[in-house]
Amino acid sequence: MKLVIVGGGGFRVPLVYRALSTGQFAGVIDRVVLHDADPGRLTAIARVLQTMPLPAGSGPPHLVTELSLDAALPGADVVFAAIRSGGAAGRVLDERVALDEGLLGQETVGAGGISYALRSVPQMLVVAESMRRVCPDAWLINFTNPAGMVTRAVQTVLGDRALGICDSASGLVSRAAAAAGVPLAEGSLAGVDYVGLNHLGWLRGLTHDGVDRLPALLADPQRLTSFEEGRVFGPDLPRLLRSVPNEYLFYYYFHREAVRSLAGATETRGAFLHRQQDQLYTELLTAPEPFAVWEGARRAREEGYLAEARPDAGDRDESDLAGGGYERIALAAMRALLTGQPAELIVNVRNGSALPTLPADAVVELPARLDRAGAIPLAAGPPTSHQLGLMAQVLAVEEAVVNAAVHADRDSALRAFVLHPLIDSAHAASRLLLGYEHAFPDLAAFWK
Repeated sequence: MKLVIVGGGGFRVPLVYRALSTGQFAGVIDRVVLHDADPGRLTAIARVLQTMPLPAGSGPPHLVTELSLDAALPGADVVFAAIRSGGAAGRVLDERVALDEGLLGQETVGAGGISYALRSVPQMLVVAESMRRVCPDAWLINFTNPAGMVTRAVQTVLGDRALGICDSASGLVSRAAAAAGVPLAEGSLAGVDYVGLNHLGWLRGLTHDGVDRLPALLADPQRLTSFEEGRVFGPDLPRLLRSVPNEYLFYYYFHREAVRSLAGATETRGAFLHRQQDQLYTELLTAPEPFAVWEGARRAREEGYLAEARPDAGDRDESDLAGGGYERIALAAMRALLTGQPAELIVNVRNGSALPTLPADAVVELPARLDRAGAIPLAAGPPTSHQLGLMAQVLAVEEAVVNAAVHADRDSALRAFVLHPLIDSAHAASRLLLGYEHAFPDLAAFWK
């Protein structure tokens, strides 16, 4: 079986390769092709993989690097896509233009997410069209952010052979279940009630032995604040909502505090990563032990993740830092799709009739059963009025962004900024679009 990683020079590729080489996923893939348009990044990550320590007897897949997408894709059984259009420097601009307006510039939420999507979607449509032409039977597992919007766009080309993944929802379920004393069987989400969109979801139930254990967890501040999301939201808000929100809902429920924290920071998250990556990739090309250098950088990145949501919490717990969510979900999905060994995972999937109050072509984030037939959402209870309202608002933004990116329609892009619930003024929305067009001249040219 052949796996192609588009964005193969990306920072997290070593996590995937390590998981393919040992443990439960070893042997599923025998060939890995890393594709990236940046030869320096591609070489740097290849050096990390070549010096990665693996247990005796492990069998890493054969590794190839390829600068041409069309040369990388033939014979692919599955494609992972994790590209960053505009690079780390683009993320800095996404953040800064919004913060200059006093608004949130996070890369997937708010104005920054819209700007990022306007670059990501056209680039990912090129990948999807290449796949349809070169390897039409391959599966596309998308990690490119904003994952929900990008997955919805590429499904217009690849249909249900494209799905998206994110580790934040699965991480929430694992941590909350452990705190509630609910055992989760490998490959099963029985008793888990989670509903939402990418980076916009809620854990609403954890049933075990016929009893929903979530209400007791919500009523116990000590247990609730023993894991990441409980610390981010505190004990009161989850109790009021009767659910545990995905960590990214911090930007909605504590928007003012998030903007204040980001505006007062010595550097934004994007600026930190840009600075780190400039140094890191240069060092990886010459360091005698590239893997050790990469591993140290990984830890530093994880320490700063969502730091604005933890102003008083200090360092993250070791359980929150452990690498394993991202690649575990991706490879579990891949194995189910390629081998037919079923798995239940929270993925970004076409809604169909799963949530009748939302459009059928919306991409929702729900527990789903995956096998050779694809990803089929499991039965889900209807969203509450609050959940439905917020999801519908954000879906309207996603629809406008995808239309703007597919049809080069500036009015649709402006409509996306106007409609977003975290952008509080139509005048500000107009200034944001102008600001992003100035920061990214290719965006202004795109409309023409």
